[in-house]
Amino acid sequence: MDGHYTPYNPRTVEEVFKDFKGRRAGVIKALTNDVDDFYQQCDPDKENLCLYGFPSEQWEVNLPAEEIPPELPEPALGINFARDGMREEDWLSLVAVHSDAWLISVAFYFGARFGFDKAERKRLFDMINDLPTIFEVVSRKHNARSLGPYHRINKSKSIPKMHALDPQAMMNTKGSQQQEEEDEDVEEEEEEDEHADALCGACGENYGSGEFWICCDVCEKWFHGKCVKITPAKAEHIKQYKCPTCSNNKRSRPS
Repeated sequence: MDGHYTPYNPRTVEEVFKDFKGRRAGVIKALTNDVDDFYQQCDPDKENLCLYGFPSEQWEVNLPAEEIPPELPEPALGINFARDGMREEDWLSLVAVHSDAWLISVAFYFGARFGFDKAERKRLFDMINDLPTIFEVVSRKHNARSLGPYHRINKSKSIPKMHALDPQAMMNTKGSQQQEEEDEDVEEEEEEDEHADALCGACGENYGSGEFWICCDVCEKWFHGKCVKITPAKAEHIKQYKCPTCSNNKRSRPS
């Protein structure tokens, strides 16, 4: 990281915000304009890698800092390991979300270190919050749609009430309903195409049309509901789903 990183300590709200914008610009560059280079550098066969953004608006994929504790909060560790296990758009969105969290932690690390008071912390947050998140920028750039925690469940459509048996009004309503049904069919086909290359983390089989799937919020793998014994009704009451592997993994449990 010596090529782009010059240690310095921003001490005012404006200086911290400038640092934030520079690092943010570097990460966005890696995930958009330089995405091919970034993708190649995140080889899953390498050790744990992190994406660093620098105040100079440059980026770098590198090993995490060796000192403990590090000089600054560290980015998400091991982003390269998930590269080939997800659709590229989803992987980039995942890295973007973790990068958003990292930038916030670095900014407020400086704020805490140099004693920002309540008003200064609020002003810093408001300045940061006026910018779109990296996730928002990357999602628009790559047309990535959030998969969400559950496969979409079809709900029956209600028929609008008619206040009078006006034939013309009935024809217009029928046409409107037909258009809505056609639009929903197109959305369902697009969603099925989006999941077509997904594999169940339990049985390894592909997604089948009309099947209920659920995504683990920890490892972000998709599973047939029947393979993990989760029904659509049960999924509606789950705020954060953990697959059997992650549930049994002590590292995934809060300490």
